[in-house]
Amino acid sequence: MDNRDYKKCDHGLVIVYTGNGKGKTTAALGLCIRGAGHGNKISIIQFIKSNWPYGELEGLKRLEPEVKIKTLGAGCIGLPGDNKPIEEHQAAAQKAYLRSLEVIEKNEDDTVVLDEINTAIGLELITVDELMRLLDKRPAKMNLVLTGRDAPKELIDRADLVTEMKEIKHPFQDGYLGKKGIDY
Repeated sequence: MDNRDYKKCDHGLVIVYTGNGKGKTTAALGLCIRGAGHGNKISIIQFIKSNWPYGELEGLKRLEPEVKIKTLGAGCIGLPGDNKPIEEHQAAAQKAYLRSLEVIEKNEDDTVVLDEINTAIGLELITVDELMRLLDKRPAKMNLVLTGRDAPKELIDRADLVTEMKEIKHPFQDGYLGKKGIDY
């Protein structure tokens, strides 16, 4: 360690996991496990994912009541099998946005995860202005974790911690579908 005087961090952090590589949601969920281990209260709001049987939904039930998850998306937009009109995805993202605003304003959680919110912005399901409103409403002691590809510059500028996941190699490149327990 260097000779800097390190200080205790008593305020909440804005944490961003972005990039084209795998692991953004997984990193956020790792923080949830760590926080639950310290008795923290955590809410997770998923902007894109629907109630498809993702492993994290069942796994997180084991962390209740400390960790709560709301899956409000209309599904993975643009992937094969997604035949929903864009309006359905927009309505689902707006519902997730309003739920996020409500959870942040209630200030009952130590950490709030907004899963795939960056993706929702990139797909124009919600706006950067709406995201900035969420950041403005965040209580000073609340941690806010935002995931998804293509985090907007405005978010990166305001964040305390930004990690970019970079894909080097993935089985998708060899034509494999997602693996249960690894990708979903």
